[in-house]
Amino acid sequence: MIDTMAVQAPDGVASAVRYAGTRGPALVFVHGVGSTAAIWDRQLRAFEGEYRTFAIELRGNGVPRPEPDPRSITRAGYAADVLAALDAFGIQRATIVGCSLGGVVALELWERARARIEAMVILGSFAAYPNAGAYAEAICDAVRTAGSMATFARERAARLGAMPEERLRETLDQMSSKSVASYLAATEATWTGDYRATLPTIDVPALVCAGENDVIAPLALSREIADGIADSELVTISKAGHVANADNPAGFNELLRRFLARTVVG
Repeated sequence: MIDTMAVQAPDGVASAVRYAGTRGPALVFVHGVGSTAAIWDRQLRAFEGEYRTFAIELRGNGVPRPEPDPRSITRAGYAADVLAALDAFGIQRATIVGCSLGGVVALELWERARARIEAMVILGSFAAYPNAGAYAEAICDAVRTAGSMATFARERAARLGAMPEERLRETLDQMSSKSVASYLAATEATWTGDYRATLPTIDVPALVCAGENDVIAPLALSREIADGIADSELVTISKAGHVANADNPAGFNELLRRFLARTVVG
């Protein structure tokens, strides 16, 4: 069963965590800028029998209310949210699984608290996004023009390619749950980091995944991450786009289970 608990980072900003499972190593899932922690529910249920599973609801992403000052929505703030959740549950080391922004957060965590990371899985993400400043500003302009997150969500989803009705509804609901102010700050935080110099310092096992139909973070960006991490594997997930864990949960879960069997000690 999935439960939810609010947590607070040292800077006083609230976030939350969805969690399931009572025994085994810890798996910590971190969502993308357009999603909420609920995007990982398929994984929380799939792995709760063998692992303690946690999905972080990053600050400014839907819940809890009220949303924080947008100035606190930074990559450092996101890392603090993850660490606050680990501390709240008494977890010293965990495997970090991040999609898109979540992969960026995993790299930020490595810079700030590498002793807490046992392994990492980076999905549909990037170490440095091409033309990052211009890309982030174009998204922000589109949000401002749309005038509401509900309108923007419909326009953004249309650019992601055809998806089943269930996934479209999920995408619209999760993106629409955010405020414009928080999403603008999150957009800046998501796309403008540069972790290329960090990659060679990562000395834990890493699985790098890309959806075969991902037009937001194409395979070349995942390959750059995998090439930079010595102990890494690059895998393409079929029948999946940018959020492959939700687009093809069976395929992603199988890859994750095999990776954990090789790398995580119970």
